[in-house]
Amino acid sequence: MSEAAFVPAIAVDAVAPGKAVKVTVAGREILVCNSQDRLFAVENKCSHADEPLECGRIRNGWIACPAHGARFDLDSGEAMNPPAKDPIVTFTVRVADGMIEIAIG
Repeated sequence: MSEAAFVPAIAVDAVAPGKAVKVTVAGREILVCNSQDRLFAVENKCSHADEPLECGRIRNGWIACPAHGARFDLDSGEAMNPPAKDPIVTFTVRVADGMIEIAIG
Protein backbone atom coordinates (compact mmCIF):
# COMPACT_ATOMS: atom_id res chain seq x y z
CA MET A 1 0.00 0.00 0.00
CA SER A 2 1.47 3.31 -1.04
CA GLU A 3 1.55 6.33 1.19
CA ALA A 4 -0.76 9.25 0.42
CA ALA A 5 0.82 12.34 -1.08
CA PHE A 6 -0.13 15.77 0.21
CA VAL A 7 -1.20 18.13 -2.57
CA PRO A 8 -1.55 21.92 -2.11
CA ALA A 9 -5.23 22.82 -2.53
CA ILE A 10 -6.06 26.35 -1.33
CA ALA A 11 -4.69 29.18 0.82
CA VAL A 12 -5.64 28.95 4.50
CA ASP A 13 -7.13 32.46 4.53
CA ALA A 14 -9.43 31.59 1.58
CA VAL A 15 -11.62 29.35 3.77
CA ALA A 16 -13.52 31.51 6.25
CA PRO A 17 -14.84 30.11 9.55
CA GLY A 18 -18.13 28.29 9.07
CA LYS A 19 -17.63 28.05 5.31
CA ALA A 20 -16.62 25.49 2.69
CA VAL A 21 -14.76 26.04 -0.57
CA LYS A 22 -14.83 23.59 -3.47
CA VAL A 23 -11.45 22.65 -4.95
CA THR A 24 -10.43 20.07 -7.52
CA VAL A 25 -7.47 17.94 -6.52
CA ALA A 26 -6.24 15.01 -8.62
CA GLY A 27 -9.48 15.15 -10.61
CA ARG A 28 -11.71 14.92 -7.52
CA GLU A 29 -14.15 17.59 -6.31
CA ILE A 30 -13.34 18.19 -2.65
CA LEU A 31 -14.81 20.60 -0.13
CA VAL A 32 -12.36 22.23 2.23
CA CYS A 33 -14.38 23.14 5.33
CA ASN A 34 -13.60 25.39 8.28
CA SER A 35 -15.64 24.48 11.37
CA GLN A 36 -14.94 24.95 15.07
CA ASP A 37 -11.44 26.28 14.38
CA ARG A 38 -10.51 23.12 12.46
CA LEU A 39 -10.01 22.39 8.78
CA PHE A 40 -11.57 19.37 7.09
CA ALA A 41 -11.71 17.97 3.56
CA VAL A 42 -14.57 15.82 2.28
CA GLU A 43 -15.65 14.62 -1.12
CA ASN A 44 -18.27 16.95 -2.59
CA LYS A 45 -20.87 14.20 -2.83
CA CYS A 46 -23.65 13.07 -0.50
CA SER A 47 -23.62 9.31 0.06
CA HIS A 48 -27.42 9.19 -0.06
CA ALA A 49 -28.25 10.65 -3.47
CA ASP A 50 -24.88 11.66 -4.99
CA GLU A 51 -25.91 15.31 -4.62
CA PRO A 52 -23.18 17.97 -4.23
CA LEU A 53 -22.60 19.13 -0.65
CA GLU A 54 -21.04 22.48 -1.56
CA CYS A 55 -24.09 24.57 -0.63
CA GLY A 56 -24.70 22.62 2.57
CA ARG A 57 -24.91 24.25 6.00
CA ILE A 58 -21.86 23.78 8.23
CA ARG A 59 -22.28 23.80 12.01
CA ASN A 60 -20.46 22.30 15.00
CA GLY A 61 -18.26 19.93 12.99
CA TRP A 62 -20.91 18.66 10.54
CA ILE A 63 -22.19 19.48 7.07
CA ALA A 64 -25.80 19.07 5.91
CA CYS A 65 -26.73 17.97 2.41
CA PRO A 66 -28.81 20.75 0.84
CA ALA A 67 -30.98 18.24 -1.06
CA HIS A 68 -32.44 16.09 1.74
CA GLY A 69 -30.93 17.36 5.00
CA ALA A 70 -28.69 14.41 5.80
CA ARG A 71 -25.85 15.49 8.10
CA PHE A 72 -22.31 14.14 8.06
CA ASP A 73 -19.52 14.39 10.63
CA LEU A 74 -16.70 16.36 8.95
CA ASP A 75 -14.00 14.45 10.82
CA SER A 76 -15.12 10.84 10.31
CA GLY A 77 -17.54 11.24 7.39
CA GLU A 78 -20.16 9.22 9.28
CA ALA A 79 -23.82 9.84 8.50
CA MET A 80 -25.54 11.44 11.49
CA ASN A 81 -29.19 11.14 10.43
CA PRO A 82 -31.47 9.73 7.72
CA PRO A 83 -31.91 9.56 4.87
CA ALA A 84 -28.16 8.93 4.63
CA LYS A 85 -26.78 5.70 6.06
CA ASP A 86 -23.33 5.49 4.49
CA PRO A 87 -20.38 7.77 5.30
CA ILE A 88 -18.90 10.32 2.91
CA VAL A 89 -15.25 10.21 1.86
CA THR A 90 -12.91 12.27 4.05
CA PHE A 91 -9.31 13.31 3.45
CA THR A 92 -6.44 14.13 5.79
CA VAL A 93 -5.42 17.80 5.72
CA ARG A 94 -2.42 19.75 6.91
CA VAL A 95 -1.24 23.34 6.65
CA ALA A 96 2.16 24.13 5.16
CA ASP A 97 3.47 27.57 4.18
CA GLY A 98 0.00 29.14 4.38
CA MET A 99 -1.56 26.49 2.12
CA ILE A 100 -4.06 23.77 3.00
CA GLU A 101 -2.74 20.50 1.65
CA ILE A 102 -4.91 17.41 1.13
CA ALA A 103 -3.66 13.81 1.24
CA ILE A 104 -4.56 11.98 -1.96
CA GLY A 105 -3.69 8.40 -2.68
